[in-house]
Amino acid sequence: MTGTPSRRDIAYRGFRLPADLDLGTAHGVSPGAGGIVVAAATGHLDGSETASWTSPVVDAGFPVRELVPSWTADTPPGGALRIELRGWHAGAPTTRWYTLARWAADDARTSVPGQRDGDARVETDTLVVGDATVTGWQLRATLLRPADADVTPVLRTVGAVASGRHDAPTIGAHRADTGGAGHGRTLDVPRYSQRLHGGAETRWGGGGDSWCSPTCISMVLDFWAAGPAPDRYAWVTPPGPRPVVVHAARHCYDRAYAGAGNWPFNTAYAGLHGVDAFVTRLRSLVEAAEFIAAGVPLVLSAAFRSGQMPGLDYDTRGHLMVLVGFTAGGDPVLNDPYAPDDDAVRRTVDRDRFEAAWQAGSGGMAYVIRPASVPLPPPPAQANW
Repeated sequence: MTGTPSRRDIAYRGFRLPADLDLGTAHGVSPGAGGIVVAAATGHLDGSETASWTSPVVDAGFPVRELVPSWTADTPPGGALRIELRGWHAGAPTTRWYTLARWAADDARTSVPGQRDGDARVETDTLVVGDATVTGWQLRATLLRPADADVTPVLRTVGAVASGRHDAPTIGAHRADTGGAGHGRTLDVPRYSQRLHGGAETRWGGGGDSWCSPTCISMVLDFWAAGPAPDRYAWVTPPGPRPVVVHAARHCYDRAYAGAGNWPFNTAYAGLHGVDAFVTRLRSLVEAAEFIAAGVPLVLSAAFRSGQMPGLDYDTRGHLMVLVGFTAGGDPVLNDPYAPDDDAVRRTVDRDRFEAAWQAGSGGMAYVIRPASVPLPPPPAQANW
């Protein structure tokens, strides 16, 4: 790997089902249809029959400050998936179970606010550790199917990224030499402007000015020729400039958050289209460049004020963009959906300033989306993908 990323504790662990079924504990689930399904209900919740899979305890190997889960699945009408996390240390749970999502492929999806105690708290899509000592984690996925139905949710992948303490980044800390991995390469990701939707459809988070994340997902899915077929978004009337983005915003929408920017809801939406997708954190653009070298664009979240990022002259507390490449000198090339039109989406920004805004704004958050047939780059020793 070119350059030297900062020593920052991040570890991702994912499970592919049904291959990893026996690594955890199954309660009423069995292999089926490319994942695990409800075989025999073991309980009831909100009028639905339930079955579950609980992961093994994953040892992060460091004091964990935050956990973000992600998954790919499908649910029938009326079906759902509940994702829970708890912390571990020294061979025992150190927190209770917290619900990170009640997710469905249709419109019935929500995060679960109001979960807070001295040990930890839930902030939309992230479990933030408080006073508890957490050096490992465990995940429980509950599949909910309509009572007496012959259809079932299918859970294909599930995992979480754990991250430790994150000090404020230093601008220029990870500048790589010219000619590093991915430098001089730009992937041909289509350019979609979210602002074309401003003032039109305002459901699902307020419309164009708020739809950076689903717009980025749409760009990446279409890069892989994996986007939804036109009949899937024929309901969008009037069709407007790009109905597929409206479709994505609706199906990433988090009712409790009242927006379409929930990180794992976006990767779960991508997963409905036959691709592998998960949320992780990266330590630097040195790591991100490994993905570009492998031909895999990334969706990244940064925060900055107007004037801090030359070429991106607006304020944002958190904005999603697609990293599509690097110049020969190592500056990132972005598809920034917050552009007045499609032609203005492609932008090149200063490497050091963008890396600092990405790391400070989201802790280096990244959506990794690609067909399973496309290999990821080799992970570092402390694997965060």
